[in-house]
Amino acid sequence: MPSVRAERPGAAALLGWLTDPDAPRLCLVTGGPGLLDWLARHGPRGAGRRRTARALVPLTGRSALGTAWAVADRLGVVATSPADLARALATTETSRTSRTVLLLPALHTAAEPEAVAALLADVARLGRVRMVVEVRPGTREYEVLAEGRVTVVEDEEEGEPGDGGGEPPRAAPGAPEVDLSDPVAVCGADPVAVTTGYIRDPWDEHGGLRAAWLRAGQGLCAAHTPGDRALGLLAVLGDGADPRLRPALDELAAVSPWRVRWTRVTGDIAPPWPGPVAALAAQGGTLLVADLGGAVRLVSAADARALGRLDHPVTGRVRALAPAPDGTVLLLDERGRLHTVPGREPRAPYLHRLTEAVSATLSRHPGTALAAIAGSVVVGDRLGSVHAFGLTGLHQAALHSGRVTAVAAVESETPFVCSGGADGAVRLWTPGTDAEPAPLVERSSPVVSLDAAETPHGPVLAAAWGDGVVELRRVEQGDRLVFRPGPPVRAVAVTADGALVLGLDEVLVRLERRTG
Repeated sequence: MPSVRAERPGAAALLGWLTDPDAPRLCLVTGGPGLLDWLARHGPRGAGRRRTARALVPLTGRSALGTAWAVADRLGVVATSPADLARALATTETSRTSRTVLLLPALHTAAEPEAVAALLADVARLGRVRMVVEVRPGTREYEVLAEGRVTVVEDEEEGEPGDGGGEPPRAAPGAPEVDLSDPVAVCGADPVAVTTGYIRDPWDEHGGLRAAWLRAGQGLCAAHTPGDRALGLLAVLGDGADPRLRPALDELAAVSPWRVRWTRVTGDIAPPWPGPVAALAAQGGTLLVADLGGAVRLVSAADARALGRLDHPVTGRVRALAPAPDGTVLLLDERGRLHTVPGREPRAPYLHRLTEAVSATLSRHPGTALAAIAGSVVVGDRLGSVHAFGLTGLHQAALHSGRVTAVAAVESETPFVCSGGADGAVRLWTPGTDAEPAPLVERSSPVVSLDAAETPHGPVLAAAWGDGVVELRRVEQGDRLVFRPGPPVRAVAVTADGALVLGLDEVLVRLERRTG
C-alpha cells in the first residue's frame, strides 16, 4: 500500500481501526469522499484463504432490500428481506463473515438512506461483521448508526480524480426510466434500478414481474446477463402472471444451458403449489416433497401433478427422505431417528433386519443425514463421519470437519457415496475403500442438500450450498451446470432422466439441461 496515500487525513485512523481486533465492528467515515474507494483498490496484500477481504458495496440508488441482497451476496448468505439479513448472518455457518470487511460509500445517495442505515445497524449489533460506512453528520441516518458502539473517522480531504467519491446522484441524469412491465427491458436494465423501481411502486404488480423479481432478486442482481435473469424469473413466475411474460422470457433465456420444465409457486392453483419444502427425493417418476409440518406429498416428476400423500409415522419435521430400490421409503426425523414406510411388496427379511439395526443405532446416536441404495443405508453424523450399513458389515469414514449435512448414494456399476458438510465440501467415497483425498467441489458455505442418481448419462450429482448456489454435475464426465435461484435452497433432487428439482420456501421448480 503506497505510504504517501496513508498520509491523507483520516487514512491512518482508518487503517488503525482495520488492524485493531478490539475496535468496534462499525466505523463511520465523515468528510472527504473517495477514501473507501481508495481502500478497496489498495486492499491487503498477501495470499492465503484466511486473508481478510475488502468488499465494496456502493450504496448509490439502493433500497434497503437491494442493500440487504448485496451485503448478503458479499458475505455468502441468502437474505429474503432486510429483516432477514441479520438472522441469516447469525445462523449460517460461513467463514466469510469473519474474513470480510464491508466498505459502504455514500450512504446519503442511497434510495432509502434511513432504512439502509437501520439495516446496517442491525448487522453491526451482531458483532460478527466489520463495516465502514461513509455517512454525513447531522443526518438521520448518521444518528441511527451512531447509536451503537462505533469508531468515527473524520476525513476532510477532497477525493482524487477517479476515486468515485463526491456526491454522485441517485440516478444518472437523463437516464431513461425502466419499463417495469416489459420483461426484456427489466432483464436488460441495471438490477439496482429495477429493484428500487419495484420497491417504489407497490401498487402495480406489472403482470407478475414485480412479485417474481422481489422473490428471486438476490440471484437476479448477481446474474451477469439478461438471459440469466430471464431464466431466474421463469423459475419463480407464478401461474397467475400475464401469459405474455413466459414466451418473452423463454426467448431471452434460450441462450442459457438450462431450461425450466415447470415451476410451482405459492398461490398457484393448477396444479397447486405443494407448500414450503423441507426435504426432497425422487422415486421413479414420483417426487416425495416433505413440508415444514412433516407431511410428505407425492408429486409427478413430469408435470408436478398432485399424486397424494405418503402415509408415514413421523411426528414433526422430516429431515431427510431416502427411497430404497424395493419401494420402501426411509425417513430421518428432526431428532435424527430412522423411520420406515414399507412399499407395496413385502421386504426381504434381510433388508428388514438391516433397517432395524440402523434404527436401533440411531436411537442411541442420532443421524444428521440419510441415503439408501440396494442393501445399504448411509448415515451422516454431527462429528463429520459417514457410516454405510450394509449386508456385509459396517464401513465408516471421517470425511468432514464438523457436521455432515447431506449424503447421497448411487447404485451404479461401482456404487459410491457422496457427502456434504458444514465445511462446504462435497466428497466421494466408495465404502470399503479409502476416501478421495480432495473434495469433488468445495465452497466457503455449508452444504445444505445433496442428491445423486444413475441416469442415461451416467451418475449425476446435485449439490446446494447455504449461499444459494446449486450445481448439477455429471460425475464421470466432470462437466457441471450452476444455477442460483435467489431464495435459499432447502432441498435438491435428481430425477431418473438427470433433471434437477429444487425445493424452496415458496417455489418448487424442475430444471433440465438444454439439448438444442
